[in-house]
Amino acid sequence: MKSKAFGMRSAAWLAAAGLLFQACGGGGEPKPAPPSPGEDKLSKYTTVRLTTDLDALNETQRKMIGILIEAADAMNPAFWTQAYGDREELMQSISDPDLKTFADINYGPWDRLAENQPFIEGVADKPKGANLYPSDMTVEEFEQAAEADPSLKSLYTLVRRDEQGKLMSVPYSQAFAEHYRLAASKLREAAELAQDPGLRKHLELRAQALLSDEYQASDMAWMDMKNNTLDIVIGPVETYEDQLFGYKAANTAYVLVKDLEWSQRLGHYAGLLPELQTQLPVEDDYKREKPGLNSDLNAYDAVYYAGDCNAGSKTIAINLPNDEQVQLEKGTRRLQLKNAMRAKFDKILIPLSEELIAGDQRPRISFDAFFSNVMFHEVAHGLGIKNTIDGKGTVRQALKERASALEEAKADVLGLFMVTKLIEKDELDSDIRDNFVTFLASIFRSIRFGAASAHGRANLAQFNFLSESGAFVFDQESGTYSVDFDRMQDGIDELARRILTFQGDGDYDGVTAFMQRYGAMPASLRSRLDGLHEIGIPVDIVFEQGPSVLGLSNVE
Repeated sequence: MKSKAFGMRSAAWLAAAGLLFQACGGGGEPKPAPPSPGEDKLSKYTTVRLTTDLDALNETQRKMIGILIEAADAMNPAFWTQAYGDREELMQSISDPDLKTFADINYGPWDRLAENQPFIEGVADKPKGANLYPSDMTVEEFEQAAEADPSLKSLYTLVRRDEQGKLMSVPYSQAFAEHYRLAASKLREAAELAQDPGLRKHLELRAQALLSDEYQASDMAWMDMKNNTLDIVIGPVETYEDQLFGYKAANTAYVLVKDLEWSQRLGHYAGLLPELQTQLPVEDDYKREKPGLNSDLNAYDAVYYAGDCNAGSKTIAINLPNDEQVQLEKGTRRLQLKNAMRAKFDKILIPLSEELIAGDQRPRISFDAFFSNVMFHEVAHGLGIKNTIDGKGTVRQALKERASALEEAKADVLGLFMVTKLIEKDELDSDIRDNFVTFLASIFRSIRFGAASAHGRANLAQFNFLSESGAFVFDQESGTYSVDFDRMQDGIDELARRILTFQGDGDYDGVTAFMQRYGAMPASLRSRLDGLHEIGIPVDIVFEQGPSVLGLSNVE
């Protein structure tokens, strides 16, 4: 992140270094001093102002945005507790202001874009279970205790020790009572202003959910909500932070403004899911479930991120709810965050492609293809199977901490599968070669998130699998990559078949072996990706955000 103040500090520091060099008798051009550790860390990010056109909103809606941002902001301290612990104690231990900023970006002292390596001296490696479990807890101890107390595996409990040292569960509504009460109060305040009945009902039920740890009713109401212009995703949602078991949902929030024109154009595709499910390249048992028919596909501008979604790499699309029962009954809602997506395309994907993609294929990279790939990635979460075919329970339960990365890989390859089928049916006006090349460039972008990210692991495994199949080709002389269009579709179909079979079988050992084989970074790729940092191509974005950025500071 290079804010104006950051740039001014750097310029003054470098100028002083040059004057000192000259005063000591140095000749020629002064050599620029190397960046400090904090400056080097922050250079992984570039800053984006998170805004949208508010002219289409009325005064009440603009007032609601400010209130929803207050609700969302309560997820920041709640997620800090889950990810690390005491934020204030950590910040007081850091003297370098740039490293303090970097700790805020990461919600802790571990670099989320570098396999969670600690960047503060004296800090130990990040526990796989973050601060969701006791740091001294063993897997065997947990599994034994969970047999007697299933609430230990709940999405919505922290695991702690009682006075006798035994494991116990603490409901989120108790653990985060202060923050949840504030968020619930703001959601109810916003509900009183909501002009759309569906949004009002959802806000009221989500407020209740935060105080009761019962989220299904609010998820159902969220799926029933169709005509809202404003939206908020808030509470414990994704399980990426729990890399020990994948059981615990992390606190997060987005405040969103729907792009009505784009959403109308996208809505048509959601209705095609049941037909596409039948065409998946896998045996019938692995596609026997029917996606819900109420799935929504909408485009939004995000105006605020908080908690889990704001930590490290930033989300550009959402597929929710995660509740398997809600998905089967109601489908899911896919939210494309256009403004964040455009920022990553312009500031990262294009400069990255100029370094890594073969010159003759570079013209095939387009925002339309990027948008389609991301959009159908989210749609593809609704395809496949949610429950194992032999009664082991849900796929998420059977695959534990392996579930998230495999699900992201599934969504990627089935997204491309969908694009291919829709082009064949004249439902999508695109050249599949554009989607393939843009997909390859996007893989490089996501791999840079690191193996600590489910998306990073998923993209690395896909890259290696498709390279082995001959779909991706590396030219050593130019140091660039290209797509073999003749082999790409076969590679995508085979990868989809393997992933869907792993999920349907609940094959934890099979997924582990697959990730061990395909999850290692090739030396040639590591060298090329390291070079991107050296020439100043950022890995991801951070936001300037909030009411003042939106021009809402005077809204009462």
